[in-house]
Amino acid sequence: MQRISSHKKLHKTLFFNRTELGQILATYSTRVASGEWRDYAIDCLPGSATFSIFRHTHETPLYVIEKQQLYPTGISRFTLRDRSKVLCKGNSIQEIVFYFNRLPRLITG
Repeated sequence: MQRISSHKKLHKTLFFNRTELGQILATYSTRVASGEWRDYAIDCLPGSATFSIFRHTHETPLYVIEKQQLYPTGISRFTLRDRSKVLCKGNSIQEIVFYFNRLPRLITG
């Protein structure tokens, strides 16, 4: 029985904490206000949590922020992917947000 309970702890459902989600949503809201992004989805799975960003509701995501934790006591890793590749990896959500802030912005006139 000891093996099963430790196996379950290894695959515990992971979530974004309040600070991480606040930083993601702050960046997301500025892009929504400028008309670049329109929708998002949050998924919490064993060992990872994802925040997917969409331009249109019925499309594949433009970007996916993934939080992974390999071990229950280990630090989390963040990955930013677009439709085809990994754009950025880091140990904090600030690194992902910083990458977004460097992306070109849509200018409407």
